Amino acid sequence: MKKKSKRRKTPTIGPKAQKLLVLLQAGITLSLTSRPDVFFKVIRETSKELRNIEQRTLQRAIRTLYRSNLVGYEEHGDGMVALTLTEDGAQRVLQYSLGTMTIPTPALWDGYWRVVAFDIPERLKKGRNAFSAKLKELGFLQLQKSVFIFPHECKNELDFVIEAFSLRPFVRVLLVKETDIDLDLRHRFGLS
Repeated sequence: MKKKSKRRKTPTIGPKAQKLLVLLQAGITLSLTSRPDVFFKVIRETSKELRNIEQRTLQRAIRTLYRSNLVGYEEHGDGMVALTLTEDGAQRVLQYSLGTMTIPTPALWDGYWRVVAFDIPERLKKGRNAFSAKLKELGFLQLQKSVFIFPHECKNELDFVIEAFSLRPFVRVLLVKETDIDLDLRHRFGLS
């Protein structure tokens, strides 16, 4: 069994690689569970996600994760390759888990608003509702039915949530310097 060890640190990973980390976490969950209901639920949800990732994209994501020291891999004598989460990878999975995700609040506001606008078709109503609920849970303020605003850097978190719900074609994120309701927004978000 050979172990590959030359890796270069890359601080940022894209949404596809983040999705792959969640899939690897699902594998860990499967190995630790003894309850059949949990086992089959994880299998169902994981297989849905795997179908959403194209083969070429998957290979690029694996390479990125490996170079980022987020996954390791071992080549077995029979030609099989096993991917494993490193400690850094496990931490990143926790950071990007939808259920526990938070957006860090910096000490100083950079003066920009992050506006999320979307037009998600009715056929994707469940995804639209889940996306809206997640934005509210993360602390976004709803300005209109499909427009939310937030004062702090959240590109990585937004990319992950958008990819997790497979809504990329329907969502736009804008960086805005000022609005006509700045004073109200500053007050609501506790900004000086």
